[in-house]
Amino acid sequence: MFSDELKNLLIRVITSWQVIIVTLVILLYVAIVNHASRSHYKRKTPPLPKPAKVKHEETEPEEQADDSSLGLED
Repeated sequence: MFSDELKNLLIRVITSWQVIIVTLVILLYVAIVNHASRSHYKRKTPPLPKPAKVKHEETEPEEQADDSSLGLED
């Protein structure tokens, strides 16, 4: 399919130091951009709602009711 000369040329080009360095630089660049984008757009969990504050109303102690206020007859 391929001639031997073309096969040898492709192998020499692919394994040349310039191609290897450029490939490593591109991979490093993609890794840095990926890391930066993940840390910048990190999904934050929505904050939990604060519990409602219960106001403690000061209630006056109930007065002792006498029988006349209940409407009871003797």
